[in-house]
Amino acid sequence: MDPRLALDLKATVRSIPDYPKPGIVFRDITTLLGDARAFRRSVDELVHPYAGGRVDKVAGIEARGFILGGAMAHQLSAGFVPIRKKGKLPHETVRIAYSLEYGVDEMEIHTDAIGQNERVILVDDLIATGGTAVAATNLLRQIGARIVAACFIIDLPELGGAQKLRELGVEVRTLMEFEGH
Repeated sequence: MDPRLALDLKATVRSIPDYPKPGIVFRDITTLLGDARAFRRSVDELVHPYAGGRVDKVAGIEARGFILGGAMAHQLSAGFVPIRKKGKLPHETVRIAYSLEYGVDEMEIHTDAIGQNERVILVDDLIATGGTAVAATNLLRQIGARIVAACFIIDLPELGGAQKLRELGVEVRTLMEFEGH
């Protein structure tokens, strides 16, 4: 990606110091989403390498991954699949527990959301330590998905999450990086 574009998009992300705890700088993409031009450009840049290729589904991680994933699925003419927190899906699910920077959680997906060997792009707003994205990758593979890529607006490279996904054989696409937490 053109570094000028990354700087332009970076300017639309709000940084909130000491949230959710002291020493953490929270990268808030709601300001990017509220800027029509930045939102459109972000989605366009995330889907660009996969346009014209075969993508069956886009799987979005709750909650900001839903916003990005729905827009990406629309542009790719693919289906959208939500990966939700435990207890939020009404049908038969598969669940996985995972560690977060701030504790432990569980996520789940409908067992029939993705067919065997369907080509899936995983999406969320940010990759930090990789706990959520690695768990989502394992969950998708458990139900038979072939992961084309994992896409994020923001990477926090010092925390190593993108590298963990690459070590699992997943292509990672991000639009910008921020230093620190």
